[in-house]
Amino acid sequence: EIRNIHNDELMGIRREEEMEMSDDEIEETTETKETEESALVSQAEALKEENDSLRWQLDAYRNEVELLKQEQGKAHREDDPNKEQQLKLLQQALQGMQQHLLKVQEEYKKKEAELEKLKDDKLQVEKMLENLKEKESCASRLCASNQDSEYPLEKTMNSSPIKSEREALLVGIISTFLHVHPFGASIEYICSYLHRLDNKICTSDVECLMGRLQHTFKQEMTGVGASLEKRWKFCGFEGLKLT
Repeated sequence: EIRNIHNDELMGIRREEEMEMSDDEIEETTETKETEESALVSQAEALKEENDSLRWQLDAYRNEVELLKQEQGKAHREDDPNKEQQLKLLQQALQGMQQHLLKVQEEYKKKEAELEKLKDDKLQVEKMLENLKEKESCASRLCASNQDSEYPLEKTMNSSPIKSEREALLVGIISTFLHVHPFGASIEYICSYLHRLDNKICTSDVECLMGRLQHTFKQEMTGVGASLEKRWKFCGFEGLKLT
């Protein structure tokens, strides 16, 4: 009962300490508990083997004492000093073995009790780790859902063919330019107009942007023979019905 009360007090102190521990400290405590548990298991096994060997030796001594008593009774030599001395030595050795056996049994019980404590502590630490992991996963899911709800427009922009605000401005300017050129215009003519606004505009980038927006711009071939020419037209009014 005293040992159980002591164990309850220790468990209460450990619970208070574990409530203040962080994730890393809990993981380090788990590894320490596992190391101590393996050490106690090996010590308990060694004590158990020593306990068994001492019991066998004790049985051997007892058998030898019984044989000597039987021989002494048969020979009726109670006054034989050698056998009496041998019997006393055996009895002393037997007592010493019994005392040593008791000590080993006490140590074995102590190690078993410590091992049980470590197992209980390990289970509690594992439960705490599982609870913390569940809380972290719930928090990450909440953060992800909040981000999805806060930035839906950003995801839409990332999935659209227009990748930046600059491209959106170019689309608007090109659409305005082609709107007043209903018969279309070549890419060189469009870029010459855009170069008046910004000299850094690249013709290949503009053509690639217009090629991605198939429902806004379309390319047609006009002319015959040497006068054959590629022209871009604005088709946003028709493309609106298709999207």
